[in-house]
Amino acid sequence: MKKSVYLDTTIPNFLFDRRESVQFQRGLTWKWWETEAQNYVILISDYTIWELEAGQYPHKTEALKFVSSLSVLPPDPEIEEIANVYVSHYLMPRSLQGDAMHLACASFYKIDFLLTWNCNHLANGNKKQHIRRVNTMLNLNVPEILTPLELFAEVEP
Repeated sequence: MKKSVYLDTTIPNFLFDRRESVQFQRGLTWKWWETEAQNYVILISDYTIWELEAGQYPHKTEALKFVSSLSVLPPDPEIEEIANVYVSHYLMPRSLQGDAMHLACASFYKIDFLLTWNCNHLANGNKKQHIRRVNTMLNLNVPEILTPLELFAEVEP
């Protein structure tokens, strides 16, 4: 059975972002998408779509078109409650509610991996223990939070 991967907004954003400062991440994201994505069940949420729609950037249309073919997890009122617990426990900042919603969605739906380039609030080794503690308190799954760089298949030499 294929493992599941939840894409937060940074993944489709980086696929089409043409700024020089993110070309490394863009290239890795495309390489992951072309070589690895078919090995997983790829999922997004309404939160991913909403953030993409709300953004003001030149590649918005391309990013929205990209996610339009992906499977969208259904919304559930409990996800917002979980996100509120994350904020109240200082796991995620109140000003960036989307980060809490992505983690809540991936946790609620027992997703294996949350794929992100957000290394401040999600793919951050210093936060993983805190995430594990809060999710355990809530009796929730703890998704493995990774960047595309960390989710390539092992290749035999």
